[in-house]
Amino acid sequence: MSDFGAHPQARPGAGRWVLVTGAGGRIGRAACPGLAARGWRVRALDRRPLGGVAGLADPPVVAELADAPALDRAAAGMDAVVHLAGQADEAPFPEILQANIVGTYQVFEAARRGGVPRVVYASSNHAVGFTPRSDLVGVDLPPRPDTYYGLSKVFGEALGRLYVDRYGMETVCLRIGSWRDRPTTPRHLSTWLSPADGVRLLHAALSAPDVGFAVVYGISANTRAWWDLAPARALGYLSVDDAEDYAEEILAEHGEPDPADPEQAYVGGDFAGPAYDAPLPAGGNGAAGGRRGADATGRPGAGAAADPPGAAGASR
Repeated sequence: MSDFGAHPQARPGAGRWVLVTGAGGRIGRAACPGLAARGWRVRALDRRPLGGVAGLADPPVVAELADAPALDRAAAGMDAVVHLAGQADEAPFPEILQANIVGTYQVFEAARRGGVPRVVYASSNHAVGFTPRSDLVGVDLPPRPDTYYGLSKVFGEALGRLYVDRYGMETVCLRIGSWRDRPTTPRHLSTWLSPADGVRLLHAALSAPDVGFAVVYGISANTRAWWDLAPARALGYLSVDDAEDYAEEILAEHGEPDPADPEQAYVGGDFAGPAYDAPLPAGGNGAAGGRRGADATGRPGAGAAADPPGAAGASR
């Protein structure tokens, strides 16, 4: 079984065209050459000039997601779109609204107008981040976003569903875990997605036949995996790497993980902790009843998580 198309009926790249938005980001810089190596002809789009991005078959398109005519030109003639562009972390809602909600709508619209049959959408585990962690979490969960960022990913998944049902497009939503060169925290032992496995996942999402609408988790073959990879494997995803190879080093530095830490207690990790609460005006008391899970003293109650160590971006 080859990772170039593990699904028995996979449609390999074989010269087909794919537009990668956000090609200058962490994922895009690995995705473009990785997909090119699998036979895809890659066109890249980013808001900034692209330097050092390998694997491009066309000059890159420099444009904002708000520029509909530029998106139309970029999507013209494409067989698929991989939508990676947008705000990649928590931010004030107006920023999330423009980058991740309006911007994602603009990309789907450009794909629809251009007759692009498939969109692979970079969603996130933070779309269900307030879900308490269990042994193996599936994809059939109600939305429980942990941040405005997570909320925008719920929107993107719902938008993909709409475009499948109304316009007959195909959409694969990838709830990406921790895409990093290597795991560095105890959480990453469960949520890591190596760049090599990430490219395998993107290729599977692009090449599997007749996907309709699909939501899958994006992690490597981690021994301590929290999320069910069966839906991704049904697309032909063949994960190879395992964060357990780094466990001894990580646990020597950080110690064994505490199940009560939000890093471990919720699907979204510390994004579900109070460090991401919106600020209150001076003298404000907040929502009625206080933060979910806190007792009258403000300490976490049963099932609630303690204050997370660190701030935004500490882990994905």
